[in-house]
Amino acid sequence: MNPDGRLAGFSAVALFAACSTGMLRAGDWPQFLGPDRNGTSPETIASTWPKEGPPVLWKAKVGEGFSGPVVATGAVHLFHREGDQEVLSAWDAATGAPRWSNRLPTSYSDDLGSGDGPKATPAISDGRVFALSPGGNLRAVSAKDGALLWELDLAKRFGSEHGFFGFATSPLVAGDRVVVQAGGAGASTVALSVTNGRVLWKSGSDESGYGSPVPWIQDGRTNILCLNRAGAVAFALGDGTETLRFPWRSRMHASVNAASPVVLPDGIFLTASYGTGAAWIHPGTREAVVVWSGDDALSAHFATPVEAGGFLYGFHGRHESGPDFRCIELKTGTVRWTLERAGSGSVVRAGGHLLVLFETGELRLMAVDPSKPVELARAQVAGNGARMIPALANGRLHLRDRSTLYCLGLPLPSPTPPASPEASKPTSGNPREGR
Repeated sequence: MNPDGRLAGFSAVALFAACSTGMLRAGDWPQFLGPDRNGTSPETIASTWPKEGPPVLWKAKVGEGFSGPVVATGAVHLFHREGDQEVLSAWDAATGAPRWSNRLPTSYSDDLGSGDGPKATPAISDGRVFALSPGGNLRAVSAKDGALLWELDLAKRFGSEHGFFGFATSPLVAGDRVVVQAGGAGASTVALSVTNGRVLWKSGSDESGYGSPVPWIQDGRTNILCLNRAGAVAFALGDGTETLRFPWRSRMHASVNAASPVVLPDGIFLTASYGTGAAWIHPGTREAVVVWSGDDALSAHFATPVEAGGFLYGFHGRHESGPDFRCIELKTGTVRWTLERAGSGSVVRAGGHLLVLFETGELRLMAVDPSKPVELARAQVAGNGARMIPALANGRLHLRDRSTLYCLGLPLPSPTPPASPEASKPTSGNPREGR
């Protein structure tokens, strides 16, 4: 990476694979929204599962929180709260055997009673695990044994306030820096050294949102794109210079932007609830061209939709009102199909399949099909409170509900049988018959 943040010849996906996950295995899920920060896994899964559902390989009791699991180099990590301690724990991903726990005391209390546990999902890179507490404490620990490497209190350092539901944006690791939305005056977004937590740059003065920063490449330069309380704002990875600002928020004070931006080669998709709606924009120099916008396409309360073949699949509407699950055409915003009042949840894409996990603990396997909803299988795999996006890694789906972490085994596709030697023999009669 050049000092100005320019990476010649890298796509967004190639950049993230090269500079953020560091020494991870194919199939890992090392951060919020997966290896490429877009809710998509490189895994291949079968188009069905046993009648009783995917087998539970192991499960573990866990504390409070909406932080999602992450998986790297054979271990699954979860950030949760037990009593007056915030706990970052690791288990063997295959067996569920505990590896280590890093515990720090906390007195955080949520102002609106939405839960006092962590909401931000950790990130793993190059032997380090980064986790942000709802009170604003960012810690880095060793992925090997959980030893504390460094910690930084964002609220004290940058004068940040924890907002309605505490600090909840998941850290993003890009090369030698970890980026978080701090929400402080002059420090809306900050980049810190992964090795010691030293502040490398701080920029902006907007209040933090509840989505998470994503990498965005524009004109060969790497930017960090955030959907904060005011709208979409991007900063140059190298020095924190603001490179894009697009106002996008509700007129209501009691509102949040909670879904993360969806970055694609030809534009950026933004979505929010509270009457804000969605927008498909083509960024320019410091400004953006709005291709379409509105509140009747895909207005997500908190779950980030996934893209496949020019279509988006995700939840539309407030979670407490029973949102729809739907597919829209990205270039026009046209709704292609809708499952009305399906309920709230999250969605992961694996090849031609969607794994839709509902907050009730029901898991549905659907085909990626923009013409109609195609359900292939469903099963009750967890209890209520399965709100956070699961982690699909190495043939296993890791997810949590209010009190339990589950590891499910997902069947692999059946191998294609080799062609029969008989099928290759010429048939008798006219060789053009039947054509």
